[in-house]
Amino acid sequence: MNLSENARGALWMTIAMAAFTVNDACMKAVTESLPLYQSIFLRGLAATIAIAIIGLRSGKLNLRIPREDLRWLGLRTVGEICSTVTFLTALRHMPLANLSAIMQSLPLAVTLGAALWLSQPVGWRRLTAICVGFLGVLLIIRPGTEGFDRWAVLGVISVAFVVLRDLSTRRMSSGLTSVTVAFTSATAVTLTALVVLPFTGWRTPTAEEWALIAGAAAFLIMGYIVIVMATRTGDIGLVAPFRYTSLVFAVVLGWAAFGQFPDMLTLIGGGIVIATGLYTFHRERRLARQAAPAA
Repeated sequence: MNLSENARGALWMTIAMAAFTVNDACMKAVTESLPLYQSIFLRGLAATIAIAIIGLRSGKLNLRIPREDLRWLGLRTVGEICSTVTFLTALRHMPLANLSAIMQSLPLAVTLGAALWLSQPVGWRRLTAICVGFLGVLLIIRPGTEGFDRWAVLGVISVAFVVLRDLSTRRMSSGLTSVTVAFTSATAVTLTALVVLPFTGWRTPTAEEWALIAGAAAFLIMGYIVIVMATRTGDIGLVAPFRYTSLVFAVVLGWAAFGQFPDMLTLIGGGIVIATGLYTFHRERRLARQAAPAA
């Protein structure tokens, strides 16, 4: 079967989202019994070694960082460390689908962050969509009610750190390879977990826990590789919205693996976030097309 470029890009994006969600499910399962930072360290160690091997074999791992990129790589690394810790801490205490629904606000948050930090223009339509999308997030968190979950707030904080990570990445030069950035981030997260380990304890993993950690690392690396393939195939404006399939995978895995199913308000909030995100993707694609002839 011959697929078009857009269809293949959408398929790669869907596979990447499935891989990332399976990684999250494995980490949620293993951190129920194994200390959090031990789990982060073991997964990070496996991922770092794998990325190093891939980078060395492809010749794309270069640790001579251009001076102009050091600042942005440092900020990106801080965002990577903090987003990993806050996300996995929240994931340990709340349903997978609920946290996934919050994370769907990331494209909206990146658009807002780019407007505030990078001075990129955002019209009233996209600004309205961003505001409506964050109202959807409030439906999931429900501040001031009995359904309020403080761990969900940590999920929102994780989104903010991912925005820092992604916007810092945009400022890097093309001379800094993706493999180098991924290796630096994975190493930094692993070393951070190693530093904290003496204060949080260590326990010898069981065979099942080793399998979960190995699965998490494998699916994490798979997600990183496939999402690059997705973003380089087809029209990004058509491919990018398939990021939202991660919520579907999270709902299914959360129910199948943990017996957790989101309530109606969470589903409505997630639907609002996705709808406004899709509109933002559509608007940005339309503006890019209008700007193309002028360029």
